[in-house]
Amino acid sequence: QVQLVESGGALVQPGGSLRLSCAASKSIFSFIAMSWHRQAPGKQREFVAAITRGGTTNYADSGKGRFTISRDNAKNTVYLQMNSLKPEDTAVYYCKGVIISTAPYDYWGQGTQVTVSS
Repeated sequence: QVQLVESGGALVQPGGSLRLSCAASKSIFSFIAMSWHRQAPGKQREFVAAITRGGTTNYADSGKGRFTISRDNAKNTVYLQMNSLKPEDTAVYYCKGVIISTAPYDYWGQGTQVTVSS
């Protein structure tokens, strides 16, 4: 059973920084890609950032220049460094990993709350 466990969410003031972690129960190279998504109250879940097995990264416009996705292969962990946080970044942040066997399958973590408020 593949598990993804997020951590690092917190209450932070506008302009502050946070680093979210997503620890996988197996090698992150098992995943064709890993990504971060977020869901604010009353809104649909949206894409934030992704990193492929090959290391290519991609970001939503909302996070470009402020967010950085990275990974530590030895720790089977993917990170999301978030700087210059804004109140509109408030959401539950989810980690997703995609494994392809006979077909693509998405694995999701349970989420971690990020609140940006003064």
